[in-house]
Amino acid sequence: MLNYNEIKERKYIILDGEPYEVISSQVSRKQANKPVNKTKLKSLQTGRVIEYTFHMSDKVDEADISKKKIVYIYSKGDDEHWFHSEGDKSDRFPLDGDAVGKAIHYILPQQAVDALIFTDEDDKEHIIGLQLPIKVELEVVEAPPSIRGNTSSGGGKVVVTSTGLKVNVPFFIKKGDVIVVNTETGEYVERATKS
Repeated sequence: MLNYNEIKERKYIILDGEPYEVISSQVSRKQANKPVNKTKLKSLQTGRVIEYTFHMSDKVDEADISKKKIVYIYSKGDDEHWFHSEGDKSDRFPLDGDAVGKAIHYILPQQAVDALIFTDEDDKEHIIGLQLPIKVELEVVEAPPSIRGNTSSGGGKVVVTSTGLKVNVPFFIKKGDVIVVNTETGEYVERATKS
């Protein structure tokens, strides 16, 4: 059990039977009122973000979240993505679009990722999401040509990466370049290699 003031960033909690990740928390006290903890919580099942205020008397259960390495195999349409346990190619299983979310735009076939596993009160394990590094490197497979004299000025163009992700990049990026992309925002960070 966590007290109201122990509900902090990067903690996983159970609220109304659903697992949430605490994105932000701020304990504050106004004059004669008792302290409260204003939080932003991200549902690990639906991805929606809610604001919730915990009062001094509130306690919540910490969610039983573990991690396991799984390897991406392929996708069948937009809502069926196949994986296998790392080290055991025979243990194949599909994950739906809700569990995979936007992570599919940042992983390539045969790449290992961390799966977040929620263990419910019946001791059943459910994969509820994938955890990615904050930055990943992706190869540019489609890029419009740069206009001569336009490469040093600001602005940008949209390129397509090897995963199908469309990213707004500076004009000097071309097909074959490897770029670094922020997985939280989907934005270009820098060029990793020069082709």
